[in-house]
Amino acid sequence: MQMRKISCILLKISHKHEEIIMEITQGVRFDALGLSPDIMRALEKKGYEVSTPIQAGCIPPMMDWQDVTAKAPTGTGKTFAFGIPIIEHIEIDSDQVQAVVLAPTRELAMQITAEMRDLAQFKPGVRMVCLYGGQPIGKQIDALKKRPQIVVATPGRLGDHMKRRTVRIDQVRTAILDEADRMLDMGFIHDVTKLLDQMKQRKNLGLFSATISREVMDIAWVYQRDPVEVTVRADEGNKPDILQYRLELSMNAKVDAVEKILEQEQFDRVMVFCNTKGNTERVTKLLQMRGIDALCIHGDIPQEKREKVMARFRRGELRVFVATDVAARGIDVDDVDAVFNYDVPDENEYYVHRIGRTGRAKRHGVAYTFVTDYPGLVRLNDIAKHTRNDIQPVQFGPDGSLVPVQAK
Repeated sequence: MQMRKISCILLKISHKHEEIIMEITQGVRFDALGLSPDIMRALEKKGYEVSTPIQAGCIPPMMDWQDVTAKAPTGTGKTFAFGIPIIEHIEIDSDQVQAVVLAPTRELAMQITAEMRDLAQFKPGVRMVCLYGGQPIGKQIDALKKRPQIVVATPGRLGDHMKRRTVRIDQVRTAILDEADRMLDMGFIHDVTKLLDQMKQRKNLGLFSATISREVMDIAWVYQRDPVEVTVRADEGNKPDILQYRLELSMNAKVDAVEKILEQEQFDRVMVFCNTKGNTERVTKLLQMRGIDALCIHGDIPQEKREKVMARFRRGELRVFVATDVAARGIDVDDVDAVFNYDVPDENEYYVHRIGRTGRAKRHGVAYTFVTDYPGLVRLNDIAKHTRNDIQPVQFGPDGSLVPVQAK
């Protein structure tokens, strides 16, 4: 057990039965965690020397094969927190699936796979596959024939492969549920428990989430043994640097507002969030009519097209990316200049996830939320209160720039 190495960064340690509960306030240097030269080389290539708090709290116990329940704000590095121990534990000579990472959406599954491939790039023989719906299953079956040791998947598609007997998970040693609360909220609880029941050789289970819901706690109670509970609070040390603004305007003025702000601020890459699929299509067409390079994704767009749009955005070839909340999960780009909440989000958590797309990797970010009616204003005030965010009211001045709204 390597808990002694990170004791200096613990704000609080208490014992509840046999559980270890930790609140982590800062990271540690990766070279203090006893990682292999291959992993250190991959981290150095990405320019990472110091871990995030969630990585500092989760890597040591997971390296010791302990169960972990981790709660941390979005954008705090959860993928490396479980990805590093998984890759360190892989037995290269084995053809068995040794680790399974479950994610609620195909976009997040793809993003996790890309990050884990980066981690494993200097470790020859580590093979992984990404399984999700919307892609021809034959292509995935061919990939599974290459005997991957790591499977990243959505629960439904992994279940499909289990039924076809194209993959076996009975030798899995590590299982991860990423964005566990969202996955269970989306109705995957039976799929998830059925898959966990098949992992008879499992040595540890990691539950990673921005919030710990009742359903997540139930999974932990049934499937974990004496878990290490790690919590990273959104404080000044890890909270993204995001200026948040509220604009009250008419429904017809919202697209004009996006155009004005893009011109005024000279943003190169932004995300626009809408509550409905129809709105994403409408907003995208209106922006395109103004000569703005914009594309959208939502649940009804074919997966292949969605992947192409996301790839363009990641490469910096697309200025405006319009999306619904579910479709945009898993988009992990470090230098999004700004986020527009074209519609006030329906859930407090959606607001946190949306604005968390900007202000990443210690950069400055900015978020604009458009309010068109009184219920929307009440909803946004409720979001600000419960997420403890300071959302400043602004309006367009005579020269087109945004200025604070003067209190009456």
